[in-house]
Amino acid sequence: MTKDGRAVTAQSEDFSAWYNEVITRAELADRGPVRGTMVIRPYGYRIWELLQEELDRRIKATGHQNAYFPLLVPASYLDREAEHVEGFAPELAVVTHAGGKELEESVVVRPTSETIIGEMMSRWISSHRDLPMLLNQWANVVRWELRPRTFLRTTEFLWQEGHTAHADAEDAMRETMLALRIYTEVARDVAAMPVVPGEKTPGERFAGAARTFTIESMMRDGKALQAGTSHYMGTNFARAFGIRYAAEDGRLETCHTTSWGMTTRMIGAVIMTHGDDRGLVLPPRLAPYQVVVVPIGRGEEIAAAAARVAERLAAAGVRVHVDDRPQHSPGYKYNEWELRGVPLRLELGPRDLAAASAVLAWRIGGEKENVALADLEEIVPRALDEFQDLLLRRAADFRAAATSAVDDWAGFRAAAADGWAAAFHCGEAACEQQIKAETAATARCVPNDAPEAEGTCVRCGRPSAYGKRVLFGRAY
Repeated sequence: MTKDGRAVTAQSEDFSAWYNEVITRAELADRGPVRGTMVIRPYGYRIWELLQEELDRRIKATGHQNAYFPLLVPASYLDREAEHVEGFAPELAVVTHAGGKELEESVVVRPTSETIIGEMMSRWISSHRDLPMLLNQWANVVRWELRPRTFLRTTEFLWQEGHTAHADAEDAMRETMLALRIYTEVARDVAAMPVVPGEKTPGERFAGAARTFTIESMMRDGKALQAGTSHYMGTNFARAFGIRYAAEDGRLETCHTTSWGMTTRMIGAVIMTHGDDRGLVLPPRLAPYQVVVVPIGRGEEIAAAAARVAERLAAAGVRVHVDDRPQHSPGYKYNEWELRGVPLRLELGPRDLAAASAVLAWRIGGEKENVALADLEEIVPRALDEFQDLLLRRAADFRAAATSAVDDWAGFRAAAADGWAAAFHCGEAACEQQIKAETAATARCVPNDAPEAEGTCVRCGRPSAYGKRVLFGRAY
């Protein structure tokens, strides 16, 4: 509890403190014993499971198969692709001793799996008939973060990583954009996050990729968060690992590969996209409990009625929980479930029961209303859909208000201070670095759906390299 009696610090007072307090008070996660690690608590892990279910279903529906690859990778594998190893070198966790003695070859705890999967693909692919090979892995990875932050940047995190091999660049690019579209849909339709899909500039590409695409989301402090990425790897990894196939004419050709991933960072994104000064706000499709029923009073009649309501809602496909804890008052329960982000609350007392009704309360955006008990199977699912839509509209409106198209350096600095700047850019890495050094803003992406336009770089005045405006913003 804060000094002024609030459950959490106000976002406007200290957004970072607010974020950390919400994670702790809503029982989403705790710090692990090793610096930078996290323990995901059951309530937080259920959010991840719901996201995982939605994403896994979409991945499998497009022909991909789940597999699992080793956590430990020979260090020599990373050396095969120079840009890749250089990009990950500062973050590697390396095992040099095991079984009481020094290893002949060090092994790396996977920071990502392009190398080990590339090695296996080279064994499994020999003919054009083996293509495309569409694999996905649900796993954990380790990257030794200098400035860890729960869910956003942790030493160990959970994710899915898709890895595919194709006969040519055209097919591999279709796959790259398919993954990006899946991520865009999951973010928008499940997490109620209106993300911007686009391509990373060369300076922001994934190490070893030919092209990197991203979905960028705006948090309620105006900062950007990269919520998912899809990479066209070209033939870089295929050449390094010998992933080749015999074409129909018998010639030996090199595969084109892709990789793409979404992580537990999405939980942090949901927290910072929708939360408010009362705590967590969860989109119904990711809420462990979509509705909490709070009985008012302790009589057996009320308890039985609450149980019947819960059974009916569960049969209608609603994730429902009855808070019948006798040691806490209804007011305490209201505040706790608001803090934990439950979309809807049903209050049921003696007067409500006598009137064959209940009181329905929305976490945001709605007044309390009396609803007929007989109509709950119709009313509650509709209210959940309306709540989901409300969160998406609210986030989209917030992003629109905090994004400015700018053409001069003063305007850029002002826009990037508390939101996003859409500006022309020359594409030079040195210019990007200068912008970052002076404003802390980075090139988030070249939006796929931005209109074509020409202009001069907002920082150096050279011609635009992209034929459209680039999104810049401070980022997590």
